[in-house]
Amino acid sequence: MLQTLRNAWKLEDLRKRIIFTLLMFLVFRLGAHIPVPGVDAELLKKLLGTGTIFGFFDVISGGAFKRFTIFAMGIMPYINASIIMQLLTVVIPSLERLAKEGLDGRKKIIQYTRYGTVILSMIQAIGMSILLARQGVYIKPGLLNHVVTVISLTTGTMFLMWLGELITERGIGNGISLLIFAGIVSRLPAGAVTLYQYITGGTTNIFSVFLFGLIAVGVIAAVVAMQEGQRRIPVQYTKRVVGRRVYGGQSTHIPLRVNQAGVIPVIFAMSILLFPQTLASWFPQNRVAQTIVHLFDPRSALYMVLYALLIIFFTYFYTAVTFNPQEVAENIKKYGGFIPGLRPGRPTAEYIERILARVTLAGAIFLAFIALLPNLMMVITGINVYFGGTSLLIVVGVALETMKQLEAQLLLRHYQGFLK
Repeated sequence: MLQTLRNAWKLEDLRKRIIFTLLMFLVFRLGAHIPVPGVDAELLKKLLGTGTIFGFFDVISGGAFKRFTIFAMGIMPYINASIIMQLLTVVIPSLERLAKEGLDGRKKIIQYTRYGTVILSMIQAIGMSILLARQGVYIKPGLLNHVVTVISLTTGTMFLMWLGELITERGIGNGISLLIFAGIVSRLPAGAVTLYQYITGGTTNIFSVFLFGLIAVGVIAAVVAMQEGQRRIPVQYTKRVVGRRVYGGQSTHIPLRVNQAGVIPVIFAMSILLFPQTLASWFPQNRVAQTIVHLFDPRSALYMVLYALLIIFFTYFYTAVTFNPQEVAENIKKYGGFIPGLRPGRPTAEYIERILARVTLAGAIFLAFIALLPNLMMVITGINVYFGGTSLLIVVGVALETMKQLEAQLLLRHYQGFLK
């Protein structure tokens, strides 16, 4: 990785792209410290707990939510809009045809995603403003405070969306993913300071920290292996004679990724489980609310079991939505291909579906393990882990994808120089 970065830095074009990306990170971090007017940030910090859905928003936004800055909602509305559009593309035939129209179709879908981001941002900002007003967070409650909050939060999210698209166009890697990456990584220095305070205060010892480090390194290695893991199904294409030319005849494969759904199932499962606890935390004197908080405690057995089951369910659900074995089998048959030992068409689709179910199960169990690992590490080492499994998956996935894009840029320029 270091060698790739050194080689990229030597090329002027790539060096400019890397510098531009770093400058956009700086803009992102500066915006994460501009507060929304009229909000008591200190009171909000006391109300927010790491076990609520707002705690997850705070991790994704790099601490901007806890300070209630203009970037408090982060880029989550855009991610939600993208997921909704992806699901609608499978359900609505007109959107499916649009997605297959090439560059023009993708541009229209991106435009629809932007409109959806504006709508979701406004809805989320209005709901957040009303809920926080009930907690007495506003210094001077009134309609003007609600209007200012909604405009500030919606504008902040749209600015981040524009910033992410700018990084994608002029920088290195996927801009939206890199902004989430920057937000999560920005919390590492504060986590290191907290760990140092635990050691000096006697809350934990050096052995626990060392054990924590060993487990963290092993988990990162496992995440990298699973992110890169594939089950390759061999495909053979027959030779075709068109005029005087012979086409086909080569062997290839269908790469089925072990972690086909990425981090989406973890986000879905976490949102569902944290929502009841978040609502219950606003009624601390109510006995039913206290029971809900106790049942949905992240360290409770019920929470862990439900969390794991929901992750497995959403992994299968999202994989089924985004990967269609019948369509893959039809495309193979259309271009004269076949899987050795199987007839084209339905037998091929059933075989791919069977292999996909087994691979998805391994990926789902791994996602559930990674998501529950911070709770287990808290029990083993006694260290309160703020850097959760979701954050780890996002950071590792984005880092790997960015390095691949950087290597592709280097390879492209190498071949260009060779041809010249």
